[in-house]
Amino acid sequence: MSSDDENSVLKVEDLGVAYGAYEAVAGLEFNIRRGEFVAILGPSGCGKSSMLNVISGLRAPSRGRVFVENKELFTPKSKAPRLGYVFQSHRLLPWRTVRQNLEIALAPSAVPRSEWNRKIDEILEILHIGQFKDSWPLRLSGGQRQRVSIARALVVDPSYILMDEPLSTLDEVTARSLRQELTGICQRTGATVVFVTHSVREAVYLADRIIILTRGPARIYEDYTVPLKRPRDYDDPRISEIESEIVARVQAPWGLGNTEDRDVA
Repeated sequence: MSSDDENSVLKVEDLGVAYGAYEAVAGLEFNIRRGEFVAILGPSGCGKSSMLNVISGLRAPSRGRVFVENKELFTPKSKAPRLGYVFQSHRLLPWRTVRQNLEIALAPSAVPRSEWNRKIDEILEILHIGQFKDSWPLRLSGGQRQRVSIARALVVDPSYILMDEPLSTLDEVTARSLRQELTGICQRTGATVVFVTHSVREAVYLADRIIILTRGPARIYEDYTVPLKRPRDYDDPRISEIESEIVARVQAPWGLGNTEDRDVA
């Protein structure tokens, strides 16, 4: 087994998703390794949600295969993947405290009950919201609630975390603060993250790699490695330069330019 296979957390081969005659995803192939932060970038309606439904284990692909830690999903003997999910909205139960919301996530996990309190305290402290452990979600700010949502994803010891535009509903000041914290959290915990975003700048700031999709049916246009060391500054001119370069390159494949589409990978 190669080192890439040994470190593989999420791998898809010739992934396709169709709804009757309509094809949403066509032939996606990528491999995400342990500890990587990979952003998924594509135009609206390109098939990102369909892809997420498959790699989260919610929907079997129409064709192709998905592997989590080198074990194939969607076989008669396969188990649901161990993952965390962070959505655009926090999706916390308002009648449960912060601690109780995390306990609900822990209940079906493999984490022993004897470790719940320790893990909850540890994760909430990492996210700087330990003081809100016994608070009701509606008493928290939007940014604090989304921190709890991230804590809920981390606390279950997931193989990987899916984040579907988790900062898009926050004001820019709060979003910037959370972006900065998110990079530190992932480095401290070693989390493997798949982060869907419409913001090129956000992708460049956060990610190790950016998988850029075409218009639907989604194919990979480019698997781009961000050439910046960490820590990064959101206002770094190099981030602006890379953002501008990527925007210029995706104009045609996203149907926004006048030049002919470049061949997809």
